[in-house]
Amino acid sequence: MSEWMIYGANGYTGELLAREALSRGLTPVLAGRNQQAVSALASELGLQARHFTLDDPDAANQGMQGMNIVVHCAGPFSATSQPMIDACLHNHCHYLDITGEIDVFIAAQSRHSEAAEADVVICSGVGFDVIPTDCIAARLKEAMPDADRLALGFDSRTGFSPGTAKTSVEGLKYGGRIRQNDKIKTVPLAYQSRDIDFGNGTKHAVTIPWGDIATAWFSTGIDDIEVYIPMAPSAATRLRRLDRLRPLLGLPPVQALLKYLVGRRILGPGSDQRLNARSFVWGEAQNRVGKKITARIETANGYDVTVEGALFAVDFLQQNEPAPGYYTPSRLLGADCIEKLAGSGEMQLD
Repeated sequence: MSEWMIYGANGYTGELLAREALSRGLTPVLAGRNQQAVSALASELGLQARHFTLDDPDAANQGMQGMNIVVHCAGPFSATSQPMIDACLHNHCHYLDITGEIDVFIAAQSRHSEAAEADVVICSGVGFDVIPTDCIAARLKEAMPDADRLALGFDSRTGFSPGTAKTSVEGLKYGGRIRQNDKIKTVPLAYQSRDIDFGNGTKHAVTIPWGDIATAWFSTGIDDIEVYIPMAPSAATRLRRLDRLRPLLGLPPVQALLKYLVGRRILGPGSDQRLNARSFVWGEAQNRVGKKITARIETANGYDVTVEGALFAVDFLQQNEPAPGYYTPSRLLGADCIEKLAGSGEMQLD
């Protein structure tokens, strides 16, 4: 069995992943920058621990020695993915992460040729960000090859982990984003709105800057892409007003304060909350003559999908030898991989 690592194992999602891996008889190496927290978790679980920071290339290269696969869980990925990919390329180690950040996907894809040369796979987003929506995008493209517009969305009430909340704070300064005419375009927050039945009743929804703005294009080649979540009209109006403060929200002291407050107030959803929080994922493709096709799937909560998706990806790389390079989840694991994860139903197209 290949040696593999969870980096950021002491974080909310990293710890969930470590505990589930052990319950399946797997023995990942636990690693991160917080030596005390990582060592304590590794000691409790009876697993190996390594401590290194990613801002020291030599330390990262040494820390990654002997690893065949890393599941990178330490955000914000805008700061940590590039040095971790560097270390993976140096050590000929497959790279997986659980990001949902648009720019991280773009940066990862730009390293395709380096990954091919190093004989490794780079696949970002092997969690709820973005396995379910990427699989829906791929299935819709299969069903409608001439589609030129794609809308995706999800209704997930799982709640935020501290890391996800901090990433959301960081994203406020960038505003909304959509893909239009083959270009990623910055738009106001809650830029577009429409009524959508995600699979649990029709709700008012607005656009968000989700990772599929990048990944769905890599998976399908469709040039116009939007991603939606449910939001009450009153909340959408407040978000549009907040958009006017974007220059202020991007100031480093403001970002630092908001992230500090988030870190103190958000602990992440408990097991009961996760168990009772189902997710509903939706997509719609349209071609030039206006024909539409819709896809829906119900899944487990976002964090359980992330744990299941990451372990599925690790197992896939241990059992298979895909051509090296960059992949989206649907291209690496198959457009039906979301249906193979525990807690997922069958995808319905109509």
